[in-house]
This record gives sequence, structure tokens and C-alpha cells, in this order.
Amino acid sequence: MNHEQAGCCRSRRALLAGTGAVGVAALAGCATYGQPTAAPPAGSSGAADPSGTSGADPSGTATPGDDGADAGPPALATLADIPVGGGAIFADAGVVVTQPSDGVIKAYSATCTHQGCTVTSVSDGTIVCACHNSVFDIADGSVRSGPAGAPLPAANVTVDGDAIRLA
Repeated sequence: MNHEQAGCCRSRRALLAGTGAVGVAALAGCATYGQPTAAPPAGSSGAADPSGTSGADPSGTATPGDDGADAGPPALATLADIPVGGGAIFADAGVVVTQPSDGVIKAYSATCTHQGCTVTSVSDGTIVCACHNSVFDIADGSVRSGPAGAPLPAANVTVDGDAIRLA
């Protein structure tokens, strides 16, 4: 093999190594794809109640809170912040809150059950994960279309007056 051919092979190896590095960088970028479209209101921390007590049933439907004597964690949102037939994503708290019908508040994990991306939007009665186009129903978290094969897990929230809080 002459010197010119040897240089060719080294360039081919360098090209393959560079291509591999680009592939790894692209995959690393996928880890942050699907970031929230709505942020929590100013002043909310989205921290869960460490006591583990819950005023919500396992379906993710909010239940009325107490008389307000113990306000609990900061509010994620107010009822007015969650449109009927839609919802809002609170990525810092890891939840998506929906209002399938007037006065009915539901909450689910904001993590898509397909590959763990954060869901990206809520509209027209659906929760969408744009990573791979999985679509979930806002009323029960069920899969409307895949590739996700499992529903979004319910999250526990309470409604105290017009404040929606993690339970």
C-alpha cells in the first residue's frame, strides 16, 4: 500500500470517529427535548407535600381541600389558569393539570410513558408528547394514539378555593 492510500484510510477512520461523536451529541440533546410549553406561575415551587397525605382519588381527580386552615404546598395554578377542554404543563413539578369539563380538575405525570420525555402541549382534549407523537386523553390519561402503550399515571392534586395544589 502506498503512502497516499494509507492517508486515505486514516481520513476514513477520522470521519467514522467524528460521525460517532456527532451521534452521541445528538442523543444527548434528546434528553432535553420536549421541555415544557407552560411554566408554573411566579412564586410557585411545585414542591410535593413530603407527608404523603392525599386528598385526591387514584384517577387524578382533584378533591376539595379543607377549610384553608392548612394551606399546604404553594399553588401550582388557579382554576382560571386551566382552560376547560385543555390544561397546563408544570414541568418543574412533573405534572400536567387538565380540566376536561367545567369544574373537573385532573392531574397526571408529565412524563410520557413511551420513552420518558416531558409532554409538550395540551389542547383539544389531548395531552401530546412531541418526542414521538404519543397522544393522551385529558379526562383519564389513556393513550389515544401511540407509540406509548400505557396511560399517563394519575397525580394527586387538591383544589382549595380556586388554588390547585399538589397533594
